[in-house]
Amino acid sequence: MKIRLPAEWEPQSAVMLTWPHPATDWQLWLHDVEPVYVEITRQISRYEKIIIACHDSDHKHHVEVLLLQQDIPDEQFRLYIAPSNDSWARDHGPITVMVNDKPELLDFIFNGWGNKYPAELDNQISFTLYKAGAFGKTPCKTIKFVLEGGSIETDGEGTLLTTTSCLLSDQRNRGMVKSEIESRLIDYLGVDRIIWFHHGQLLGDDTDGHIDTLIRFSDPETILYVASDDRNNPNFESLKRMSKELHGLKQKNGKPYRLVPLPSPAIKNNNDDYLPASYANFLVINNAVLVPTYGVESDEQIINRFSECFVDRRVIAINCRPLIEQYGSLHCITMHLPEEVVS
Repeated sequence: MKIRLPAEWEPQSAVMLTWPHPATDWQLWLHDVEPVYVEITRQISRYEKIIIACHDSDHKHHVEVLLLQQDIPDEQFRLYIAPSNDSWARDHGPITVMVNDKPELLDFIFNGWGNKYPAELDNQISFTLYKAGAFGKTPCKTIKFVLEGGSIETDGEGTLLTTTSCLLSDQRNRGMVKSEIESRLIDYLGVDRIIWFHHGQLLGDDTDGHIDTLIRFSDPETILYVASDDRNNPNFESLKRMSKELHGLKQKNGKPYRLVPLPSPAIKNNNDDYLPASYANFLVINNAVLVPTYGVESDEQIINRFSECFVDRRVIAINCRPLIEQYGSLHCITMHLPEEVVS
């Protein structure tokens, strides 16, 4: 049996969203955050379908009205009822592997980033959607192992990037040592090389250092990573150490990676707390890449930077400033579904 974890830039059938609602921590920001979800849905709908988890029947009707009012084609989105605690689909959504070149969904345990937040509803979303037929005939396997989609990054060719601060957290898979966790990742995801990063967690990040806020592939030879030359940036020292780790990294063939730095915007909320804004939290979809922006000066250079890395894709900026009020961004709220998962 051949298992492979595909890269995000490979052909997709859909993107999954879990829509925010008043019973989530988004309550105070719904007026600002729902337009972000609408815009993300609009942009994705131009290239592929969107699967949306809604909290209940009233919420489903509300989301449908919102999208139709914005002239988003109804054949491009599908709404399902799946009660939720929150809206971070990257972490509670299914991770897709190819088993003998056919997609299979893996439903890992989601425990609220190490039992920091209630997650009993979120942990059931993937299987609820599966039972409702959201993923067609694609098989779904329940895995008794805590793993969040935002904590792993792959080149589609067997290399997996992750962080020790997240995957080795005692609150995720208590009692498992590094070698055992590696063995599980190899068995479940079919990877053959796991690269652990020890530095880089952004101030304000409550995921214990998800890789998708720090380091991402744009192709098997190119890595985009968050960096800062500003000593006043609260993440300066941590990102500097992470950069050193990256610059010592080699591809399987022994060649160095092409490393592309992304600026680290230092943004605070109204309480003067730093928020984990990151341009690395982008989403690759069919023929396009959605890039988060935050209404700051560094936004101006970021589109050109991404255009140089994704030459065959349209680069689309999405204002994600409202999203980081709850410590996540564009990639965090989406889960891509490879081709053949959704018909």
